[in-house]
Amino acid sequence: MLEQYEQETQDEAVEPEENAIKSIKELGQITAPQAPDAEAQPFHCLSIIGQIEGHMVLPPRNKTTKYEHVIPQLVAIEQNPKIKGLLVVLNTVGGDIEAGLAIAEMLKTMETPTVSLVLGGGHSIGAPIAVAADYSLISETATMTIHPIRLSGLVIGVPQTYEYLDKMQDRVIRFIVQHSRIRKEVLRDMMFRTGELVRDVGTVLVGEEAVRAGLINEVGGLATALSRLSQMTKRPEGGGGLQ
Repeated sequence: MLEQYEQETQDEAVEPEENAIKSIKELGQITAPQAPDAEAQPFHCLSIIGQIEGHMVLPPRNKTTKYEHVIPQLVAIEQNPKIKGLLVVLNTVGGDIEAGLAIAEMLKTMETPTVSLVLGGGHSIGAPIAVAADYSLISETATMTIHPIRLSGLVIGVPQTYEYLDKMQDRVIRFIVQHSRIRKEVLRDMMFRTGELVRDVGTVLVGEEAVRAGLINEVGGLATALSRLSQMTKRPEGGGGLQ
């Protein structure tokens, strides 16, 4: 009986570790960290990396962030009273427009204080996600590519297709302008500027350039992001809003 009890105890100890490994493999992260004492502030880290995968499954060789994984996590974070703040780390090339906007909308409607940190790159639809946080940061060497919406696959050359593209473009522009300090004319000019990208239109912003344009709040790194979250969670009303 003693040997059986010891074996069951060992199995119970191994199971959480296996679940954590599975979580890392499937979602790229482990469960939310718990505060060691009442004074500590537990912050959850959500990484959005590679290509944002939407309704179409991308090839296995692609590094992707699946929106059907991200959205339930955001709901769980919002419902968990032990999580006082959310740090969103972005290093993405962009991806599905509607999936990216869905993540951005979820972030913006959360009461949990949120801070975004662009590392490496926050390109294309990554821009709305970055500005959706209560406060946004970009590392000194990170880049953000602002460009018009593109469609892949078969495109039917009829007026309705172009009207749909214009409406989707306006959705992205409206969201970015509403949740950052960049002016609409400036953003549109960056999107349709020629000569900055090879065989393309658009603008590449590096670190401080994104801040000067009004797209991102501040140049900083992990320590700055955590410091901002600490400030936001100490506010009586909570919920960020730092500019």
